[in-house]
Amino acid sequence: MKKIFILTGEASGDKLAAKVIDNLNKLNSNIEYLSVGGENLKRLRIKSIYNLKEITYLGFTNVLLNIFKIKRKINETVQAIENFQPDILFTVDSPDFTLRVAERIKKNNPKIRTIHYVAPQVWVWREGRVKKIKRYIDHILLLFNFEKPYFEKENMSHEFVGHPLLESKVESGIDINQILGKNKALISIFTGSRQSEINVLAPILLNFIKLMNEKFNDLTYVFHSTKEHTNLIQSKITENNLKNCEVISDNKIKNHVLQKSIFAVSKSGTVSLEICNAKIPSIILYKMGLINFLIVKMLVKTKFANIINIAAKEEIIPELLQSDCNPNNIFSVVSDYLNNPKKMEEQLSKTQLILNNLKTNKSSAALAANALNKRL
Repeated sequence: MKKIFILTGEASGDKLAAKVIDNLNKLNSNIEYLSVGGENLKRLRIKSIYNLKEITYLGFTNVLLNIFKIKRKINETVQAIENFQPDILFTVDSPDFTLRVAERIKKNNPKIRTIHYVAPQVWVWREGRVKKIKRYIDHILLLFNFEKPYFEKENMSHEFVGHPLLESKVESGIDINQILGKNKALISIFTGSRQSEINVLAPILLNFIKLMNEKFNDLTYVFHSTKEHTNLIQSKITENNLKNCEVISDNKIKNHVLQKSIFAVSKSGTVSLEICNAKIPSIILYKMGLINFLIVKMLVKTKFANIINIAAKEEIIPELLQSDCNPNNIFSVVSDYLNNPKKMEEQLSKTQLILNNLKTNKSSAALAANALNKRL
């Protein structure tokens, strides 16, 4: 029996990995798995060697404060992989963690094939990193076609598979009206999958909702959460005495809620692709500590934070970052969109053109699964 160790570093990577493995199981049922994963891999009955949230840190300063803990986790993960002796180490996203592990594994066990899914964003800040990655990653799976030249330049084995989030299909048989009440106008809220992100963004968003409630009295705000953070978000809502907010964690229900939404407010990240794919107008926001922000500002080469804007080379989706990420600004931009349907239509029209260039003809998860199966 062949073996694959799946290494993720946060909830979004766990979700991506699960889509690929679900497809791989259809191609090859004779595979033994072990992982560092979360709820999505758990649903596929794949054991994780420890809880994923033990390695989820936001920002440079949090990483520095937890540097010894992270080193211990890297050592623990390397040991577990070497004990498991997989044919393939399948690393997914979170490069500052997963690729450090892959580098150690390749050095000690060159026969273990290493395949990385979701290329580090070398086009954002560390273009020269490809040379180093080539030494310990055998094959890299790219989500965006504009990444290809960076890997072609270094003759690194790579494959454009597209983004799995762009192939999401809404499950049938779910009545949102029974869950959230009849005929409610919904706004989807995405605070992120990390507790540190939620602690920063939730208070800002709850104050934004208070401002919205003064002008719009017929809206329901639905927070899209992971299971582990549902209680945290609900407690913050309760503390603010907001009656028109809901928290959901079931992925099938989340997809339906997004499809039924009239607008979305989201933290910067891959979830923006899901929102655009669902044809929902949106804005994105993000806020980090001052030290983290100054470090990022020195290193980042791109003008925009959002992948759609980066691909388009213009701000199609409004970005409210750092000091701009405050309740008043969010209220101003969102209310302006809600009062101008034409503006929402223009955003959707532009985002769909960009998405068409980011999609593949076949399922991204299926292409990634084929790549793994070929190398077993």
